[in-house]
Amino acid sequence: MKRLGNNVRGYSGELIHIGAVLDDCLDAAHAHGWNVEDIHAETNTLGLSRRAAPGALAPPRLYISTGIHGDEPAGPLAARDLLRQNAWPAGLELWLCPCLNPAGFILNRRENAQGIDLNRDYLNPQSPATAAHIAWLKRQPPFDLCLCLHEDWESHGFYLYEQNPDAQPSLAEGILEAVAKACPIDLSETIEGWPAQRGALRPKLDPASRPKWPEALFLITHKTRLSYTLEAPSDFPLSARVAALVAGVNAAIGRLARRRAPQLSTEPG
Repeated sequence: MKRLGNNVRGYSGELIHIGAVLDDCLDAAHAHGWNVEDIHAETNTLGLSRRAAPGALAPPRLYISTGIHGDEPAGPLAARDLLRQNAWPAGLELWLCPCLNPAGFILNRRENAQGIDLNRDYLNPQSPATAAHIAWLKRQPPFDLCLCLHEDWESHGFYLYEQNPDAQPSLAEGILEAVAKACPIDLSETIEGWPAQRGALRPKLDPASRPKWPEALFLITHKTRLSYTLEAPSDFPLSARVAALVAGVNAAIGRLARRRAPQLSTEPG
């Protein structure tokens, strides 16, 4: 599989109708028993959740977000596929934001309608939608694992960021192994200015030194101790990027399930 060569000064690939994608997500969510909340009704930002049955003992909790940049269409499509497939391990508690920036997709640009990069807005939020998302996150319990789905229009292949301050057993290699079946991995020694090991970046980030926080930095500071940002390569076919993100999510969940057994069954539910 080769790069298409479409992206020169930004993303110039396939577009999606975000309203139709979100309608599909809602249909699948309702069909499979998810709770649906309006995080910010004005921007149509939705939060989906599915809790374990009452009495479950400390169920593992997974959070997934995507669509924070309006020029990264593979993420919302991957969220739609995951919701439709409904192949989650039984006993897993789930939170999913299928698109954090619908206006960006309508405009086909990274930022929202006000020109704000929402993925730099999680320390002192300027966007009401970010402030509403933070408030929603604060109402949720801590997560065992967070996955943020992204794309990189310049990348030579798929890569990921790992934030793992407690040095838990890494999920990175298992994710990359699964993704490699659907999409090339970026094997560059340096990606986005960070040292990379066969597609895995593990930057040492001090939140206090960052004046602008991405969502992942807020999550690792306030909601989780294990987070992965999955970056699909935007200059490859959209179908391959979607498949890569779905494979990455499923691989991460599968490894979480095995780690937390017997609390989790690998039977879908």
